[in-house]
Amino acid sequence: MRGFDALERLLQQIDGSGYGAYKRAAGEWYSRRLVLALDHVQGDPFAAPSCVRLELPLEVHGLPEELWSSRPRRVALCDFVARTFARACADGPRVGGSGGSGRVSVDAGGAEILARSACELTAEGALSLRFRVGLPARGRRVMGRAAGALLLRALPRASESVCAGQLDLEAARAWAALAEDHAQLQTQLRARGLVCFLRDGSVLPRASGVSAAPLRGAVPFRSPASLQVTLETLHHGPVTGMGLPQGVSVITGGGFHGKTTLLEAIQAGIDPHVPGDGREWVVTDPQVVKVRSEDGRSVTAVDLRPFIQVDALPGRAGRGARLTTRDASGSTSLAAAILEAHELGARALLLDEDTSATNLLVRDARMQALVERETISPLIDHVRALHEQAGVSTVLVVGGCGDYLDVADTVLLLEEYRVLEVSERARAIARELPTGRAPASAPAPAPSFPRAARCPVAASFDARRGRRGKEKIRARGLREIAFGEGVLDLGALEQLVDESQARAVGALLRRIGRLADGRTPLAELVATVLDEEVEARGLYALEARPELARVRVLDLGAAVNRLRSLEITEV
Repeated sequence: MRGFDALERLLQQIDGSGYGAYKRAAGEWYSRRLVLALDHVQGDPFAAPSCVRLELPLEVHGLPEELWSSRPRRVALCDFVARTFARACADGPRVGGSGGSGRVSVDAGGAEILARSACELTAEGALSLRFRVGLPARGRRVMGRAAGALLLRALPRASESVCAGQLDLEAARAWAALAEDHAQLQTQLRARGLVCFLRDGSVLPRASGVSAAPLRGAVPFRSPASLQVTLETLHHGPVTGMGLPQGVSVITGGGFHGKTTLLEAIQAGIDPHVPGDGREWVVTDPQVVKVRSEDGRSVTAVDLRPFIQVDALPGRAGRGARLTTRDASGSTSLAAAILEAHELGARALLLDEDTSATNLLVRDARMQALVERETISPLIDHVRALHEQAGVSTVLVVGGCGDYLDVADTVLLLEEYRVLEVSERARAIARELPTGRAPASAPAPAPSFPRAARCPVAASFDARRGRRGKEKIRARGLREIAFGEGVLDLGALEQLVDESQARAVGALLRRIGRLADGRTPLAELVATVLDEEVEARGLYALEARPELARVRVLDLGAAVNRLRSLEITEV
């Protein structure tokens, strides 16, 4: 067992040596209170910083067990601890030198409370803090004494900020209680027949398109009386707000009155938010997914019925209902996204008219009269069956497509960010002003919305550059993953909100590739990897990186579906 004193001597010995001498410090070092581990040592001061880990046993950090007595509380506590540790590191001493010398980076997150590899609690209560450190260098020479001051004194001192004696336990309890209530409300939604819940007083608008902060002076959310519900929480008593029912819901209103803002709040409600965010009491069924059109995306072996008569497309006679294309149109990509989400277990879809191919949403009477040979059967003609037969609700923002008033269960009208429920008025208008369109006939005598079994093969996940090249899977921000010689575009996966989630998707694709056998359906494959690799062992066991965050089956499955290398065995 190597102690801190041995690491101190080593760092003094290598002071002034070439930077590669830091490799000798790799591994675990022990003090009376904690373990310091250099899990990866950078090879150059200008390379990606080193991965460092601090392990604090329960008897050292002393955090009360009631703070981590359930999974939501555990996730929230770790989130709070990571943010606290990040602030303590930012307040620590500065180290000069080359590259990122002395810089400590903690993946502390944004508005969402997510499970992260930056901080995890073991079943025994040991606390792991994981982060990156730029090991000090002058030029490309080791600054051993500065490294000793940073690793052996500054970082252990910063870790004291997350122990019971210094951590703000009341704030941590509030964090944990809020996350636990969010999870508890999510369990109530389905039993109450709701897609989502928005508490009165919530602040939905954001400060800007690049800021997650709430907009100052924004109109607080207020529920229409007809949709008002009261739900019970574990820690905050009864909460009252709008419960949006399952079924077909239309959100409409004039431009700039808050339609998309409301939809974005609903899509964000799958995750708990930090206190003060304004959306902490917006709670959405975790199986709700936002879908949109994606010109040029790859679609692999998707049965596009009932939306598209694939076997009637020019040049496809006799080739079956499943479509594979590397350059999908807006309508084809949206149809695929809807059916892929259904395959992965979605319970509700969110769509915005602005980002959806119009010809998949609706065909009006004039176009029906003019275009007789149409292979697309629009969503408007199947959205009720999608709910009644497949159990998938739809929430659709529309500004110019009044035909949806004929099929909507609930219609919300936004006026200056105020929500009005106008379902009866909308139905009266639909009766008074018929559109004249005729519902399209089903394109095939197949069951509505079959949940097909699509089974990926292992070759789909081969990310080598060239036949014998090195594997390359690397997230480039939130919306792209470099995958082999190509790029996996995550731009349409709007419910991924953190770059660390994109990194986790990349790591999970490797794991899926090891299990894919051409016989296991995609939904089962993705769920197995998340259950066995992430839930059972933790994110850090997935890949030894301090910047990974939890993703859902729906998000991971959607990423797999967008692989241009995806190969499917049809079952």
